[in-house]
Amino acid sequence: MKGMHYIDGKWLDSGDKLIDVMNPATGERVGTVPNGGKEEAKAAIDAAAKAFSSWSKKTVYERSELLMKWHDLLLEHKEEVAVILTKEMGKPLHEAIGEIEYSASFISWFAEEAKRLYGRTIPASHEDKRIQVNKQPVGVVVSITPWNFPAAMMARKMAPALAVGCTFVAKPAKNTPLTAVRMYELAEEAGFPKGVINLVTGSAREIGAAFTSHPDVRKLTFTGSTEIGKELMKQCADNMLNLSLELGGHAPIIILDDANLDLAVQGVMASKFRNAGQTCVCGNRIYVHRAIVDAFSTKLKEAVAKLKVGNGLDKDVMIGPLIDKEGYEKVDEHVQDAVEKGAEILIGGSGNTDNDAYFYQPTVLLNANHDMLVMKEETFGPVAPIMVFDEDDEAIRYANNTRFGLAAYLFTDSMSRGTAISEGLDFGIVGWNDGSPSSAQAPFGGMKESGIGREGGMEGLEAFVETKYISMKVR
Repeated sequence: MKGMHYIDGKWLDSGDKLIDVMNPATGERVGTVPNGGKEEAKAAIDAAAKAFSSWSKKTVYERSELLMKWHDLLLEHKEEVAVILTKEMGKPLHEAIGEIEYSASFISWFAEEAKRLYGRTIPASHEDKRIQVNKQPVGVVVSITPWNFPAAMMARKMAPALAVGCTFVAKPAKNTPLTAVRMYELAEEAGFPKGVINLVTGSAREIGAAFTSHPDVRKLTFTGSTEIGKELMKQCADNMLNLSLELGGHAPIIILDDANLDLAVQGVMASKFRNAGQTCVCGNRIYVHRAIVDAFSTKLKEAVAKLKVGNGLDKDVMIGPLIDKEGYEKVDEHVQDAVEKGAEILIGGSGNTDNDAYFYQPTVLLNANHDMLVMKEETFGPVAPIMVFDEDDEAIRYANNTRFGLAAYLFTDSMSRGTAISEGLDFGIVGWNDGSPSSAQAPFGGMKESGIGREGGMEGLEAFVETKYISMKVR
């Protein structure tokens, strides 16, 4: 598949400057995209700025209608788009189809929710005054999205921005740009006016610098590492850009002694091993009450043993490849470090790197401790380390002992203990007996160094508007 830039309603290339898109399951090339930079980014922003005036003046019903056409086309072509996603990212096809459906849910949610973006009238302190509060689109929005959820992250940012009247410029990850290209083709088919949506591929550094320095850009939305998020935040300071940052995570899972073990194992499998552990909300540290650690670890090992590793397009595969050599080496380093420091491998613990493809066996480690890298850093791989605890307060303290605060999970059948722990966790998202808490209608985002702002829910809509206060003196 040959991808191109989409700027001001036209598909454009960058001559012979191309980026190869590789299948991480086979090491084979699956397509190319242009290796663009600051010039393409500037052209896309200029187009978005020009289109903003007319797009922002359309009624919310007109914008909603176009979004729903895009939504319908995306679902109509979901298997096709999912195959593209699996080829360039590696996740199993059933997960890729699920991601396309998840992406579409954001489009439909925001298409409807934007109709309820209300202002308000405030009682004035003088009889000859009236006070109104209005909501208006922030302006041109630029986005930088990650490789692990190339469809969902695009939709979660793009849909609310378009719904409230912003225009949009997207820069997808270099590993997985083809999914975004196909989504833009479907958006073009839906009928979005030229300049309203724009797509550029290429150098992250050049395009990012153009995004943060262009005077017509009013908001940057980014999902990625905390380190890159901090760099972008510094770059945005000169123009005081509005920011939404969804950054790194290091999610704890707490399993109390009164938990339903089958439900807990099910939740851990959903959180830990989806997308081969390459998710920002992935459970990275599992704290299990001493009284049930043997029973839980046995059940988890049995469940993990059933996971089939391989090419995401093959039948019954549940664990695809890691995205690249660097990702593989980090996972292996974490496992070897844990073993050196006393962890016991219950299952897994190794991988293979044939034909420039990087697969790691789903792994469960027992007797983990906080000296291990896997308990201190985000692994981004299919490794589940188990550490015991004795008291609820101890589990909360362990869970909060991180600079990240994106997602956390707990499993208990006690309303009292569950309420106390969920309220004590310093994380933006808490799954209580739920390993898959994300949904379009709920706010997604983190505390501490896991980001700024929220995506999804009403909060995800508010992220793309300005609040204007109008004081009127009347006779």
